[in-house]
Amino acid sequence: MTRKRTGGRPGRGGLRGWGGVTGMAVACAVTAAATLLPLSRHGTAVLGGDTAGPGTARAVQIRSDECTDPEASLRPSAADGPNIERIKQRGKLVAGVDQNSYRWGYRDPGAGAGKDALEGFDIDLVRAIAKDILGDPDAVIFRAIPTNQRIAALQNGTVDVVVRTMTINCARLKQVSFSTAYFQAGQQVLAPKDSTITGYDKSLAGKRVCTAEGSTAYEALEKQSFGAVYRDPHDGTAADEDQLTVPNQLDCLVRLQLNEVDAVVTDNALAAGQAAQDPAVELKGDKPFTTEYYGVAAKLGADDLVARVNRVLADYRTGGADSSWMRSYERWLAQGLPGITAPPAPKYRSE
Repeated sequence: MTRKRTGGRPGRGGLRGWGGVTGMAVACAVTAAATLLPLSRHGTAVLGGDTAGPGTARAVQIRSDECTDPEASLRPSAADGPNIERIKQRGKLVAGVDQNSYRWGYRDPGAGAGKDALEGFDIDLVRAIAKDILGDPDAVIFRAIPTNQRIAALQNGTVDVVVRTMTINCARLKQVSFSTAYFQAGQQVLAPKDSTITGYDKSLAGKRVCTAEGSTAYEALEKQSFGAVYRDPHDGTAADEDQLTVPNQLDCLVRLQLNEVDAVVTDNALAAGQAAQDPAVELKGDKPFTTEYYGVAAKLGADDLVARVNRVLADYRTGGADSSWMRSYERWLAQGLPGITAPPAPKYRSE
């Protein structure tokens, strides 16, 4: 889908679009200084998108024929288990989230420092999980984590769940467990309105394309780049080794505004939020070039927690147009991603 928005773009010498986006990124970094996990460096082993941090188990690469339906998850259950009991004893659900993805998980500068400062579609879902397990939607410790540390945060026990626009796929299922899908998205190109880039096609040839480290967007470019320059040389000549591959997806928008890259490849769900922030950019191409599903991630083997989250999601979807899911969608996402009439239907394993 191509976004049509009004507004011009400053000259090549300055920032593109709405300067507040850059300010937002800086503010977010300062606000989360106490909760952000250490960033990994390039060269750390990566499997299935995210980085396994120090002290975490190394997953073994699986053959593609061993995973045929990655969105199929455990059947819903209200039963307590060791992971649920641990959360209840603590009295808080510890959730890994984003804090700078507009409309998904972000800090509203106008909301102050109170409990509602962090908000968005993913944040609503976290609160629903906390209410089900602990009886209180505010019984949450939010941990802001970068894209490339989502799996490490679960493996290290830093968080109980990750609710951070995280795509379910076969490789990641060897590292973490997933709930049923709670949102359907797809990869798309974000670029300035006046760019010659037309989508995920040959128009990317020779263009500098930014992605987040550990993202499915980076994996897509590895498979088919159309001649785009999407990875840094790491030969000592680059002024900034993270110019094209960054820890957090919002960093790509900032680099686009600074004219340091020509385009961004990311989930259309995230890109729509960024287009809403910056009237000088838009989604290129008629539709996403992949189909992906977001899931709530938990530590590998945390079956009681996954089954409980699936029960929460089953309730969250119930009610049609008046469901909690649809109310959250209408509040946060409908303006940038119109036309969605229902959440994705859950898939469960046959056993």
